[in-house]
Amino acid sequence: MNASISEADEEKEKPRPIERLLTPFNAFVHSSASGGIVLVLCAVVALLWANSPWSHSYHSLWETPFTIGFGDAKLSKALHLWINDGLMAIFFFAVGLEIKREALVGELASLKKAALPIAGAIGGMVVPALFYVYFNLGTDSLSGWGIPMATDIAFALGILALVGKGVPLSLKVFLAALAIVDDIGAVLVIAVFYTDSVAAGYLYIGFGLLALLAALNYLGVRNGVPYVILSSILWFCVLKSGVHATIAGVLAAMTIPARIHIDALRFRVRAKPHFALFEQDNAVRESFLTSAEQQRAIYKIERLCELAGSPLLRFEAGLHTWVAFVIMPIFALANAGVSLQGDVKSAVTHHVSLGIIAGLFVGKQIGVFGASYLAVKLKLASLPKGVTWLHVYGASCLSGIGFTMSLFIATLAFSDAAHIMPAKLGILMA
Repeated sequence: MNASISEADEEKEKPRPIERLLTPFNAFVHSSASGGIVLVLCAVVALLWANSPWSHSYHSLWETPFTIGFGDAKLSKALHLWINDGLMAIFFFAVGLEIKREALVGELASLKKAALPIAGAIGGMVVPALFYVYFNLGTDSLSGWGIPMATDIAFALGILALVGKGVPLSLKVFLAALAIVDDIGAVLVIAVFYTDSVAAGYLYIGFGLLALLAALNYLGVRNGVPYVILSSILWFCVLKSGVHATIAGVLAAMTIPARIHIDALRFRVRAKPHFALFEQDNAVRESFLTSAEQQRAIYKIERLCELAGSPLLRFEAGLHTWVAFVIMPIFALANAGVSLQGDVKSAVTHHVSLGIIAGLFVGKQIGVFGASYLAVKLKLASLPKGVTWLHVYGASCLSGIGFTMSLFIATLAFSDAAHIMPAKLGILMA
């Protein structure tokens, strides 16, 4: 029997109706601009909802208590706190995976490659913070200095993708690396400056769990289940310790195995006999079910694929859709609803709002571009191939989109509406 695929076989392999229906959706999900688009839509919905005749339902929804557990072993929080402390821990876990990948094999893997985005990120954190301090020095809102330091990577890269093919790939890499270094800075700021008090007992248990996760990695455990279970307990301990729970996400991500277990050559050699089983039995295309031998071969091939792949990349790929299209949009929906029914003019001209607008819109441009320019002129870094100073300036402007991380830090810095409203308005306007 001829082993080549005939026209009749190709006809059978045409996409099913459901696949044809889902094709546009899949294309949207995998577009680099789609995450930013969904975020914008959710922010707009939140603003409209919070300023509609149904605004009461918006605020009451996110204040709804939600309890997990029973008896004394339970955790009860308002819905928006579950989002900010729980769902955002998963977001930070994904950020941690991205940081680890970039540090191992990406743009942060060597000092030479990382020098320019590191310089730009440092300038893009320090200068905006100084702008904020200038407007808020001597006031009770000085604690919000971390708000304009952030860059929303989904928004920034999404807008850059909308520009099209005219943007050099190396510029996208530079902006992504810059945003990742910026995320590292934001995590450190949250851990050090936005932690009020620490319960040492829970913190010690958390360190023990972190050591256990690292031990699993060292022992070669590649199944994701124990990492998920221990990371969940680590999240609870960090939450109860007083350190912000999202830090647990980044720490847990650092323990996820990144190395492959078998290389490409060993994979091909070990998988070849299993693929040969299918080549010998072309009748499989005529039946609905595969044979027991073929099922065993499929299992072996799946196992080999796991050994030849990286658990870190599997986690990252598996979380991407959930983070981009569920977690971040829900966060935006719960936090971007600023009421505009009060004295909006006073809120916009409030020193908090002015500090954030100046920091994100002006400070980011000066900080990122200025620090990058100095690094190149001092021969500490070099411009990527195909990237001009005009490109770097454009990326500096885009880095001023703080949105998700800025809103998140605002919820940590302030607890009263007198500061929260101008802070959110400042972030949205910037």
